[in-house]
Amino acid sequence: MNALDLYNKASPDFAAKVERSLALLREVASSHPALTQASSLGAEDMVVTHLIHLAGIKTDIFVLETGKLHPETLALVGKIERRYARSVALYRPKNEAVVKFVRHHGEEAMYQSIDLRKQCCDIRKLEPLTRALAGHDGWITGLRREQSNARAEVGEIVQEPDRIKISPLVEWTWGDVWHFIGAHQLDYNALHDQFFPSIGCAPCTRAISVGEDFRAGRWWWERESAKECGLHALPVSDLPASTLERTPS
Repeated sequence: MNALDLYNKASPDFAAKVERSLALLREVASSHPALTQASSLGAEDMVVTHLIHLAGIKTDIFVLETGKLHPETLALVGKIERRYARSVALYRPKNEAVVKFVRHHGEEAMYQSIDLRKQCCDIRKLEPLTRALAGHDGWITGLRREQSNARAEVGEIVQEPDRIKISPLVEWTWGDVWHFIGAHQLDYNALHDQFFPSIGCAPCTRAISVGEDFRAGRWWWERESAKECGLHALPVSDLPASTLERTPS
């Protein structure tokens, strides 16, 4: 049984959620012309990319290529580029920073302490994210409230210091995500068929067992409250879509 067979189950209000997501993207694009999608190449982000396509809005797409991604993850870059006839920008960590970190702490430093794991995330994700977001007045993510306790209150639109963050799937369920994938015949990460619901860097991701939490396979050796890399810090403020204003770039 593959992931599509296992998870495809739409909510009763699925159609309304899709329309809400499309309307949100169009409204944001009307006031924020310099948008980009941050894609992890997971199931949610494949859905977001297709929603952007259906909404007919102009955005960039980028992937944080940490140097530790699974080959199954990277295989999706070419599939996106071919299907949508657009390029996906890959932002990699600075080589000298990676070399210095590995020289001092080893390839498996992330298992030694939370501090070292977060230093690794800083080098491989957060610094490249700063470059990826430069020049954009908004970024689009695949965050959902159902994903974890830390994301339970995430807003559709969050005002950050230099731009807004838009999460059009916040109210979607995991079943909604897979119903959309099936309905639109979207490509997805082959690791989802191997019980990897949440996929990050290879050393920090494992398959989960029946009954485990959605993100149990991420940084599984750490306490629950530490399981974020810093890409999605606490919001500055939530904004209703009807009050959107252009943020300074």
